Amino acid sequence: MRKNYMVLFGAVAIALMVSLVVYNHMKNIQPVKAPVETQSVVIAAADIPWGTKISSEMIKKIDIPKGNFFSGCFSDTSKVVGRVALYPINSDEPVLESRLAPLPTPGAGVAAIVAMKKRAVAIKVDKTIGVSGFIHPGNRVDVLVTLPEINVTKTILENLLVLAVGVEVTEKTGKGERPMNTDVITVQLSPDEAERLALASSQGKILLTLRNYGDSEDVLTKGVQISTLLNSYSSSPLTIGGKGSKAVSVKAASSDPSKKNEEPLKKKEFVVELIKGSKRSEVKFDGDSTSE
Repeated sequence: MRKNYMVLFGAVAIALMVSLVVYNHMKNIQPVKAPVETQSVVIAAADIPWGTKISSEMIKKIDIPKGNFFSGCFSDTSKVVGRVALYPINSDEPVLESRLAPLPTPGAGVAAIVAMKKRAVAIKVDKTIGVSGFIHPGNRVDVLVTLPEINVTKTILENLLVLAVGVEVTEKTGKGERPMNTDVITVQLSPDEAERLALASSQGKILLTLRNYGDSEDVLTKGVQISTLLNSYSSSPLTIGGKGSKAVSVKAASSDPSKKNEEPLKKKEFVVELIKGSKRSEVKFDGDSTSE
């Protein structure tokens, strides 16, 4: 009986040892992986700004699982080189057809990113007009014009998209003068807006104001004249003039209908005594009269 127990324990011990050896062996065996089918996809090798003509140095190819390849991607770099980016493409981001200008794009450049039924107009600006160089492609700007002949400043265009910002070399012909760099800002407008901008540029001085990215609301303005300007932050109408000169009151135009029939300012009268021999006479005339 005792021998039977010993035989049983021996068999169990051998079974445990065999099981342990088999387990360790199976654990060290790596499962054979089925080969994954891949496909090449074109991605950006560096950040590509919008309006840029893509060169071979800007893109590269990587292999991805075929199931991850989706519509709009490119697998051949030759189909991307020479195209123009309509939108910014970040580094390592797939280059999609929807982000490129339609073919053909002869000459590329700004013409490729102008929206249908819109026009691109270039504006020469200095540091003041161009908001000290803080205007960049993709920004939105308003246009103000100052007409010196009638002393008025008015906002004439709003929420214009900036397509490009560049530099133009203006040649100087005078002795000792060097060529000067002039900033050029290209904005997108409708044909009607382009006409207004052209007229404003020829008749007065324009100024650009920069908008917040999230601000697209049109604002109706009345414009500003000298009278309105000088009476800003004033408790009473400003009077221009001094001793011995004609006094002129500058009053801002009122928008109150009840004040439209206000009495105009009275003209200052002058009395001059004329002496002809023994005869004396007086002549009255207002400040706007003239005598020979």
